[in-house]
Amino acid sequence: MSDAKPEAKKIATAKTFKKIMADHFLQIDAAAADSKRKVAWCTSVGPAELLQGFGFEVYYPENHSAILGTIRKATDYIPYANAAGYSPEICSYLTADVGAYMQGFTPLTRAYGIKAVPRPDVLVYNTNQCRDVQDWFKWYAREWQVPCLGIETHRNIGVVTKEHVDSIAGQLRNLAKELEKIAGPLDMDKFKESVGLSRRCSELWEKVLRTGTARPSAITFFDGTIHMGPAVVLRGMQVAVDYYEQLLEELNKRVDDKVAAVEGERFRLYWEGMPIWGKLRPLSEQFLELQTCVVASTYCNSWIFNQLDPDQPFESMARAYTELFIVRSDDVKEDYIAKMCDDYHVDGIVYHDAKTCPANSNCRYGMAQRLSERCNAPNLVINGDLNDLRCYSEEQTRTNIEAFIEQLAQG
Repeated sequence: MSDAKPEAKKIATAKTFKKIMADHFLQIDAAAADSKRKVAWCTSVGPAELLQGFGFEVYYPENHSAILGTIRKATDYIPYANAAGYSPEICSYLTADVGAYMQGFTPLTRAYGIKAVPRPDVLVYNTNQCRDVQDWFKWYAREWQVPCLGIETHRNIGVVTKEHVDSIAGQLRNLAKELEKIAGPLDMDKFKESVGLSRRCSELWEKVLRTGTARPSAITFFDGTIHMGPAVVLRGMQVAVDYYEQLLEELNKRVDDKVAAVEGERFRLYWEGMPIWGKLRPLSEQFLELQTCVVASTYCNSWIFNQLDPDQPFESMARAYTELFIVRSDDVKEDYIAKMCDDYHVDGIVYHDAKTCPANSNCRYGMAQRLSERCNAPNLVINGDLNDLRCYSEEQTRTNIEAFIEQLAQG
């Protein structure tokens, strides 16, 4: 009997992923060094398409902070932001990124030879994720004395109404007027093209994730956290569309050939909440050893914006960025997760209760228990954080996961 551990099924398209992500960072770095080009910082679910319509190179600091978490450097730099008055209780994306900047560190140096994060001409946020993104961007606005502009999104929304959409569309139009002062006139054709490409990117990304509905699943949540990169930082661009067409072709072949992302798949789980960036590999390996596939997540589906319409760019952006899961009411969220559990044929739900991300922790007000009864799916709550590994116990988590899978095995 072999003692060899099972190996994760590699995705060949990952080679293309690495190249286009490198090109993205190098292009922004070049733009920041060129006085004739403009750089905008944008939150990951912010108005990127509008910024592209103005010709900005768009940089996403959440992606940068997730990299800090993945290489397990975030916890080293969070205390520097804490010392500057930013609480250990707030978003560890914010504190890790600001702390790393204070100490002159960026993982982009080792990866791509980039010395520092790009200095922006403007910072643009959308509070559809949380209030912390606004405070994060305003810190840099004060540091560099550059404008910080934003969209204030409604919260706890049930049905998204015309009034909601009109409100956000109006804010987007006002934002465009302010951006004109920095970058000149909006190129409507380019803006509409970006919206159309984002729509196509979203459609393809959704199809990629839907390969997880197959039995066995062609993809895992852990794959998704990596391959979602272009949907976040390259949406609105042809390169993202091309990438997902290639990835989808590979995964569809897996489905046709019944190739499992997790060999010998026994159980299928849904992941609700943020990734634990610094522990993706050990968690992936443990589930692999347990022949358990985490087939879907709320998080990876957060970059599906099929409401986008190039013929109505302002209104469709307003709707897409307001129908986002994170800003919806608990009733809407429950219905969404219940449908996902049904679509992906899950046996159980894993909730990550992220210490510094309450907006993405949906297990604190009884939802986990309600959904377990509704979906006949046991649940496991993992205590941790997206970036701050001081909030995470590897030994306790490993033991709890083993016990949870044993519970599923016993029926």
